[in-house]
Amino acid sequence: VLGEVLAVCGSCSALGNWNPQVAVVLQTGDCQLWKATVELPRGVPVWYRYFRGYFLEPKTIDGPCEVIVHTWETHLQPRSITPLENEITIDDGYFGIRNGIETVDAGWLTCQTEIRLRLHYSEKPPVVISKKKFKTSRFSRVKLTLEGLEEDDDEEGQEKTSPTVPQKMANTVEFSLISNNEYKCRHSQPECGYALQPDRWIEYTIQTMEPDNLELIFDFFEEDLGEKVVQGDVLPGHVGSACLLSSTIAELGKSAGILTLAIMSRNPRKTIGKVRVDYIIIKPIQGYTCDMKASYAKYWKPRTTLDVGHRGAGNSTTTAKLAKVQENTIASMRNAASHGAAYVEFDVHLSKDHVPIVYHDLTCCMAMKKKLDTEPLELFEIAVKELTFDQLQLLKLAHVTALKVKDHNAPFKEEEDSAFETQPFPSLQRVLESVSEDVGFNIEIKWICQQRDGQWDGNLSTYFDMNLFLDIILKTVLMNAGRRRIVFSSFNADICTMVRHKQNKYPVLFLTQGESKLYPELMDLRCRTTPIAITFAQFENLLGINVHSEDLLRNPSFIKRAKSKGLVIFSWGDDANDPDNRKKLREYGVHGLIYDR
Repeated sequence: VLGEVLAVCGSCSALGNWNPQVAVVLQTGDCQLWKATVELPRGVPVWYRYFRGYFLEPKTIDGPCEVIVHTWETHLQPRSITPLENEITIDDGYFGIRNGIETVDAGWLTCQTEIRLRLHYSEKPPVVISKKKFKTSRFSRVKLTLEGLEEDDDEEGQEKTSPTVPQKMANTVEFSLISNNEYKCRHSQPECGYALQPDRWIEYTIQTMEPDNLELIFDFFEEDLGEKVVQGDVLPGHVGSACLLSSTIAELGKSAGILTLAIMSRNPRKTIGKVRVDYIIIKPIQGYTCDMKASYAKYWKPRTTLDVGHRGAGNSTTTAKLAKVQENTIASMRNAASHGAAYVEFDVHLSKDHVPIVYHDLTCCMAMKKKLDTEPLELFEIAVKELTFDQLQLLKLAHVTALKVKDHNAPFKEEEDSAFETQPFPSLQRVLESVSEDVGFNIEIKWICQQRDGQWDGNLSTYFDMNLFLDIILKTVLMNAGRRRIVFSSFNADICTMVRHKQNKYPVLFLTQGESKLYPELMDLRCRTTPIAITFAQFENLLGINVHSEDLLRNPSFIKRAKSKGLVIFSWGDDANDPDNRKKLREYGVHGLIYDR
């Protein structure tokens, strides 16, 4: 790839102390052999990895180069050397291959921004035609073109840059298509694009250093090119275009949203319809630099099925068999660990003042104090995001199920316990500090989901900015996890995408309810079935999926299908609380079982 170089990053200062920004760039001639000469401390073991990437022009004079990691070696044990001679020459073989095993992973976002544009039928058809003339046309094929940036022409006679000279990043476009039974990921598109279909999710991924200076053109084509092709037409079947300036997205200032663009006919230039474009913007994590010391993003140790404690030691509010220790507390996590759970699962979101907290629901119940103590308490539901961390610690709050109890005093009559480990709403940082590092954490990142009928979780149609929200949670984990095993998960597909691209250390599982009789169907097409969850996890290069046990017990073939794609598969749900069902799921080969312990 033009401008791409090979570099080495390692455990000593000469190799950047695992920071790719100060890695050593290798040199190459006309052949495929890359070399570098480095001074290393004698007699001291040095660990290192190679990566492919781009070293960009520094933002300031004499400033450091910006480094974009394209692919990097992620073997559990890095390469190593202990120099004992004055000079030593090492032939490290091929990039990505160590001891005959190839292990590489895609890079994470270091300084570049990723724009995702999506066309899908989740809520409504993405294309609407308004002109009668085109009502009978079926122009359901679409292609995206990225126009070049406006730049000053390079000085004439300027020499071609060598691999050691910093480059400007070329904008890249990747096309992907997923459905229940399709998965395509390409750097090029057919001349007439791909067909929009109700069961397809079409996505365009653009990586750029200038996210507010791009011009993106959607071209629309007749589905049946045989009917309306004009002899000698430069663009056979082309009926119209829609233009998107990325500055429009930048001015909105949101990490995610939906834009409606006018579709203009070719000749004459008139509006013939509109296209609905769903977008997300993924930015590098702010205030933290990921290093190359270790990565478990695609690693899963072969072992028997893992037991994972649900909400710590179990659900204490809504299941038939309630846990004795309150869910999502430090005490419940310690309890699960003492009963043999290798991991504990819990939910994380933010308080009003942006403190990551552990709590299952997006809302809770608050008691309204009456003038007379003899009057029954009145409860009202409030979003957790509307309360500061201190308020969550001080107020008497109850689970939303309290609304269904006739005696509203009952949820508040439970014995007072001031011990911090039994209190609800612990901070994520305190949980990381208070539970043994030997216990792994399956951290579910909570986000609002919309049902297919339009209703939102907790009636919350707006929430935090997704980049800000995730940066706060990810930094808390990355800075406080120590040697603890961590797995992230979320029911929101975009959260999974962002977590995968913002950090390079921990794996991600996509949570899905699949087809369920217990839960209402979700709006997002990617959340509706286990097969599309599998293709989504493939496309995003996730560790795997976490599927509702109801769906897996009904369709055990999904387990084999996921594993055949190299995915790890967990199971969650009340059905897994039954020992017979757990036995079946273990026999089917799931990697992890989340249940109330």
